[in-house]
Amino acid sequence: MADVFDDERRSFVMRRVKSKQNRSTELKLIAFFKANGVKGWRRNYKLFGKPDFVFPKSRLAVFVDGCFWHGHDCRNVTPKDNADYWREKISRNKKRDGEVTAVLQSKGWRVLRIWECALSNKKIGALNASSFA
Repeated sequence: MADVFDDERRSFVMRRVKSKQNRSTELKLIAFFKANGVKGWRRNYKLFGKPDFVFPKSRLAVFVDGCFWHGHDCRNVTPKDNADYWREKISRNKKRDGEVTAVLQSKGWRVLRIWECALSNKKIGALNASSFA
């Protein structure tokens, strides 16, 4: 089916779509925290880069990165339509991730990035609760 908007209008509309939370992956990590007695985490903590979880006392920022959006090679899914756009978009996301990590580390924060696929039912057991201390 053809898009009802021209390219410029579609870009405008898509720029207005802002993600508030990555709910399913965040809920899986919350369940892991509770099952393993991990305490002291906060969500929606005001910190540069908007980490998904922050442990203020230990100065740890945790990001749960979606495999597609952040360029993980676990599934090798590349859209065939508008491939150049998506390659550039994912490249910008990776660059921003690196910049956010560098800024937080320069301010004395530890940064932990967890891939979405690591939270699958088969792999979540490989996470170590001591990583969040």
